[in-house]
Amino acid sequence: MTRFAILARGLNVGGKNKVPMSELRTILQDMGYTSVSTYIASGNVIVESAEHPAQITTRIQTALIDNFEIDDEIIKVLVLSCEQLQSVVENKPEHFGDDPDKYHSDAIFLMGVDVADAMEVFSPRVGVDQVWPGDGVIYSQRLSAQRTKSRLNKAMSSPLYKSMTIRSWSTTTKLLEMMNKS
Repeated sequence: MTRFAILARGLNVGGKNKVPMSELRTILQDMGYTSVSTYIASGNVIVESAEHPAQITTRIQTALIDNFEIDDEIIKVLVLSCEQLQSVVENKPEHFGDDPDKYHSDAIFLMGVDVADAMEVFSPRVGVDQVWPGDGVIYSQRLSAQRTKSRLNKAMSSPLYKSMTIRSWSTTTKLLEMMNKS
């Protein structure tokens, strides 16, 4: 059995695509996944499975659409191994996420889109935003005091945004911590 982080895009955002995490846990357990745990109500799940990540992605995405009244146009599932999530955390830009009182830091995970293509939709505002490419992820940091001036919303209006899911840096590191618990 391998432990995986499941990042479901588009759940419980702005009062839409409501999926109670307790119901999702039960469905995933009924599907045969073990050690199922969720973290906050935004589609973060840790599971253990012997299945291939592509199979997990398909099965969970189908289960979400079949069991909940959600907009299946925006729902996507990303499955990450512990090694993949560890790599995202270890390969962060220098000082990224180190000053949460000053900066809003996010990991923008990519699903089926190349990082070079995804980077093109970002237009950081000098002195407010910074973005860095990673392996399957874009690191985004905004000056908290000026985050209303951030241009992150510009990326959100791009068609490529449907192939991205954002997690705060604290959520990203918490999911890795959960995965590493024995």
